[in-house]
Amino acid sequence: VMDNKDSEAEIHPLKTEDVKAQENHENFVERRIVKSSGLSRLSRWRTAAFFISLFLCLIIVFAFSFIIPCPERPVSERTWFRYYNDAVPYQFLAIEDVNEDKVQDVLFAFKSSNGSSSFNRSCLDEGLPSPCAFVAAVSGTNGSVLWESPAAEDVQWLQCGIQQLGTAEAPGCLVVGKPLSLIAIDLQTGEVLWRESGDFGANYTLLTPLSVIPDVDNDGVQDLIIFITKGGQVKTFIHSGKTGQQIGSTGSLTVDGNARYVRLDLRSSSYFLFYTGTALLGNHAAVGMEIKLPGLQQDPQWEKNIDHATHHLSLLRFGDFRYLAKVPGPSQDNILVVNSEMATLINTKDLHTVWTLNVSRALSEPLLGYYKPDVLGIVLESEIGPNRKKVMIVESGSGAVQWDLKLNSGAGSPGPATLSTADHRSAFLIWGDYQEPGNETRERAPLQKLYLFHPSYSNVLLELRNSTDQIIAFTAVLFERSRHACYVLLRGPQPGEGPGPVSLMKRKLKEDVSGSRVIWLSHMAGDSEQYIRDRLYRMRFQSR
Repeated sequence: VMDNKDSEAEIHPLKTEDVKAQENHENFVERRIVKSSGLSRLSRWRTAAFFISLFLCLIIVFAFSFIIPCPERPVSERTWFRYYNDAVPYQFLAIEDVNEDKVQDVLFAFKSSNGSSSFNRSCLDEGLPSPCAFVAAVSGTNGSVLWESPAAEDVQWLQCGIQQLGTAEAPGCLVVGKPLSLIAIDLQTGEVLWRESGDFGANYTLLTPLSVIPDVDNDGVQDLIIFITKGGQVKTFIHSGKTGQQIGSTGSLTVDGNARYVRLDLRSSSYFLFYTGTALLGNHAAVGMEIKLPGLQQDPQWEKNIDHATHHLSLLRFGDFRYLAKVPGPSQDNILVVNSEMATLINTKDLHTVWTLNVSRALSEPLLGYYKPDVLGIVLESEIGPNRKKVMIVESGSGAVQWDLKLNSGAGSPGPATLSTADHRSAFLIWGDYQEPGNETRERAPLQKLYLFHPSYSNVLLELRNSTDQIIAFTAVLFERSRHACYVLLRGPQPGEGPGPVSLMKRKLKEDVSGSRVIWLSHMAGDSEQYIRDRLYRMRFQSR
């Protein structure tokens, strides 16, 4: 048999090769079929996994879109009012996020027999005689009352946003009552955290604002330092932030006239600068005290220039001080000294004069703003005649006047305000009564008008509104981060007058811009009035 196969192979060699090729092909096809079936099963698993993943993603998207509600963003009303009858407002306005909805709220104080109908609180609820002083928190979104708290018989000072009062984790408000009492109020609920009576004696003047100092009595809560002037001396009292009890007092400084002060923090040092009409005194926060404050050191350069017998700063003898203000510098705050004739910026590193500027009889606290992008400026208001004032924007680094404006202005006119804009400058809000040069009329009393100025139009003012009511307090603020620019007006009887209607108003700035009157400070060919309104209406703001 073998011989036959061999002989056949010799006779038909190609036939034998075809048979082998066919066998190899069949084996290859079988292997490919087996491999293809495996790949097919793997492909089906991959397809199934893909559709399952897609289905799960769709379920998650559907859940977050329709089933799980997204946090609602509060819808802020453009304008709201809050009215009180038979009340007298105090000259305090504080802006804080009371209900933690990421929208700023308004806190203020008024004297009345009863609160609003929303809470129906009375003075008797806190054992106070009627009428008494209420502290109220009003929602920034719609003006609804968040809480009202009868605080004291009368109010000398109200300061909010103080961290660590009592045992509350949230910030609080501190009320200095009259007769003397210290009242800590929870910012979120309005509940009284502690109430402590005190006695500074008769004929004293409270120096404000109050200062927070490091924990002195080691109870884990920062403490309070309070300055008063009495009998030609500045006296110091330290109170516990946890209980309000007095835990110490320090030596006194002799002053001539009514004193005010500003706190200056220099790296690891802290100084309290007291100024009167004739002198400037410096007191280190850890010098001459019965209780030495922890973590504070002396600054060698400052100690060289302080006469430790009188506490006078030898280099700062300007006389007739009007205001003292901190101005941020490249590395630390500098000091702006404003007297009856000039403004002087002092470098706090070596106490040398950076610049001086003629300023006659300053009318309001210096205010910070930005005329040029990211270049800090100072707003100064000075009296230039009967019922006349001059507003200047001064570059803080050089003292150069960047912009100025003359206005009619009556007694009690509110001070200016600034709002940071997205172009790294500021919008300036100014009160007064502008009249074109040559058309001034001195016979009538100046009106109270609110003007908007932005450096992008240095020759334009927008007249936003007139107000014939007595304005007790005014401020401007971004009620939400980098948006919702508004101003707040508190109006009513002046302190010392009888009770009457009181109104608190928040108004969105854009509402007044759209209907404003364009005032040309100098006529230049360019944009139309409506184009200017539209552009300033679209102006965006920025939280610094």
